[in-house]
Amino acid sequence: MTNLDILRPAAEAGNIEDLYTVIEKVPSILREIDLEQFVETPLHIAAFNGHLPFAIEVMNLKPSLAFKLNKQGFSPIHLAMQKKEKTMVLCFVDMNKDLVRVKGKEGLTPLHYASQIGEVDLLAYFLNACPESIEYLTVRCETALHIAINNAQFDALKVLVGWLEKNYRIGAIDMENKILNQKDVAGNTILHISASTSDQHEAVRLLVNTKINLKTKNFEDKTALDVATTESKKILCSAGAKSGTEVIDAHTPAYKLSSETTIIDKLSIYMLRISRNIKDEQRNTMLIVAALVVTATYQSVLSPPGGVYQGTLVSRSG
Repeated sequence: MTNLDILRPAAEAGNIEDLYTVIEKVPSILREIDLEQFVETPLHIAAFNGHLPFAIEVMNLKPSLAFKLNKQGFSPIHLAMQKKEKTMVLCFVDMNKDLVRVKGKEGLTPLHYASQIGEVDLLAYFLNACPESIEYLTVRCETALHIAINNAQFDALKVLVGWLEKNYRIGAIDMENKILNQKDVAGNTILHISASTSDQHEAVRLLVNTKINLKTKNFEDKTALDVATTESKKILCSAGAKSGTEVIDAHTPAYKLSSETTIIDKLSIYMLRISRNIKDEQRNTMLIVAALVVTATYQSVLSPPGGVYQGTLVSRSG
């Protein structure tokens, strides 16, 4: 009989007293279960059956079990979401916000799954609890926005875009540009996907008013305009979108490295190399010395030796 077999009756019944009866007999049982890489834990069983107090008790005793994947590739919070145990999901996140970004099968996080099923309240809660979760990608390099569009969840898309636009944390601008312009494994941005789908006109209209790049090409050298439906083409053209043949490709990293290094480039590289080789203490000393030199120079200009009117006084005495 395995450790899980011993605990299963207590977990399926959600009986906390029976849980401690087992622990009295086998004190290391939760630790031993946690040592297995892919395993169904008592927390999985409690989440699946909706036993919230039991689940919280297990999380308090062994928090790491919340991150374990079963052999189907799901964590306890994934199962709770699948069973629509919303209260349990919220409690899990309150206990550990990092559960929002735990990756399950195909790299799907709870944020991805909320986007997939259009659970906008959970989406908003997840984003506020764990902002970093929006940067996580599936195995197909999809963001939560890709998943919302692929599953025709327009309300979920609006929540995600709205959060990106209203986010004021450090690095928010870069994050917004990165997420909006993320390409999936086919090189398609969310604009490519929405424009090519017949019932996603509202999504296209929403996205063209964001910081999304209208000229981005996928791996077939096509922009969103190239793959757009008739209705979406009208929206894209009005927003200034271009076809792939009209867009000049940016220089590749290989081109930049192999191109001739200009004098300005050489000077910039030289200064950067020097600055990065200088220790913090040396850099601070150099700044202090530079400040003193500038101050002394400034004072000598304002107060030259003998005063400003020295030349005039000498001429009169002569």
